Amino acid sequence: MIQRMATDAGNPTPRFPAGFLWGVSTSAHQIEGAADEREPSVWDAFTAEPGRIKDGSTAAVACDHYHRHREDVALLAGLGVNAYRFSVSWPRVRSGKGLDFYDRLVDDLCAAGVRPVPTLFHWDLPAGLDWLERDTAARFAEYVTRVAERLGDRVTKWITLNEPAEHTLLGHALGVHAPGRQLLFDALPVAHHQLLAHGLAVRALRASGATDIGIANSHGPTWAASTEAADVEAADFYDVLLNRLFADPLLLGRYPEGIGELMPGDVEADLKVIAEPLDWYGINYYAPTRVGAPQGAEIEFGGVTMPAELPFSVREIEGHPVTDFGWPVVPEGLTELLTGFRDRYGDRLPPVVITENGCSYPGVDDQERIAYLDGHIRALHRAVAAGVDVRGYFVWSLLDNFEWAEGYARRFGLVHVDFGTLERTPKASYRWYRELLRAQAPTA
Repeated sequence: MIQRMATDAGNPTPRFPAGFLWGVSTSAHQIEGAADEREPSVWDAFTAEPGRIKDGSTAAVACDHYHRHREDVALLAGLGVNAYRFSVSWPRVRSGKGLDFYDRLVDDLCAAGVRPVPTLFHWDLPAGLDWLERDTAARFAEYVTRVAERLGDRVTKWITLNEPAEHTLLGHALGVHAPGRQLLFDALPVAHHQLLAHGLAVRALRASGATDIGIANSHGPTWAASTEAADVEAADFYDVLLNRLFADPLLLGRYPEGIGELMPGDVEADLKVIAEPLDWYGINYYAPTRVGAPQGAEIEFGGVTMPAELPFSVREIEGHPVTDFGWPVVPEGLTELLTGFRDRYGDRLPPVVITENGCSYPGVDDQERIAYLDGHIRALHRAVAAGVDVRGYFVWSLLDNFEWAEGYARRFGLVHVDFGTLERTPKASYRWYRELLRAQAPTA
């Protein structure tokens, strides 16, 4: 069955260039647990508020990766990946002992032949800090320096931030993620300060000797609901907010037209920091978004209530299967996204790494996930064949985990986790991915 699912109409999965990174991704708050062994984060406060998490759960234990990381490193080694993207918990580092844990994790990864690829911020902002405040960017750079000084002798590939667009939109504009604010467009300073923090982090990492630095931004094609002018205009605006607002400053050194004047501080000076050259650009891809003109009422979409006052409305994408999260499965959207980025940014686009791609499905015999990954890896190869310089692909995620506001209801892992016993069970997709990686290994 695994071999059959690894082919498409009898065709083996196409081979990727030598040196291609094959990995999996996780994040600290979603898997580590051991909440009493770190400082609190904004997510701890958020999950303590009744009704914030759909199943009423918290990440206090999660997968208990903090105490079971050697078991998880063994899963990585058995999988055969050559890279592991994890995140460093800023609240854990602030506790004073957190770097000892990441020291052990990096040592164990290196011993297993798995390249450590840490993300320095994956939404778990320490309690008491606020992305509305410019000073948080400076505090982030100080923290990055501490981590680089401790781990930089073994870690060579770094990611500054994960998905500042979602952290801005879901956490500060719509209030469905921590810290739970509903500021709508008054959340724009959060985007600017995260981008500034990224630029300062790049400078801090360069000062430590790092030469392989990227960011993990989420992107997807925006499809207008129709060819009517109002729908096209709404889709263009959405594309600016979710794609170009976070890519243009990094790659072009400027905000899209009309955005810069809405940002705080000396924007021109800040853009020189934000646009520090990158060695590669990370993209998290899940699905396109179909967007039309506002409909004058709240819309429930993907578990998120979209307010009526937004100048666009998100619509269903019909004609495609959906995951159990309700997200459409559109592999060709990945090819469209990557070739579109190449066309938009030209030689300003550095090599690309897909830092997240995955899906939520229940069960251990997860044939739907196998089909999803197979389709997206083939779509990625079509982008490579079209001339896009792609250097790596990371599946989200190694483990079933705490899926933010969804709690434990959504399972993205290649490995099933029993959240009562914490037993790990590799799924069919784990074995399928292992076989794919074996087929991608260099031949003599």
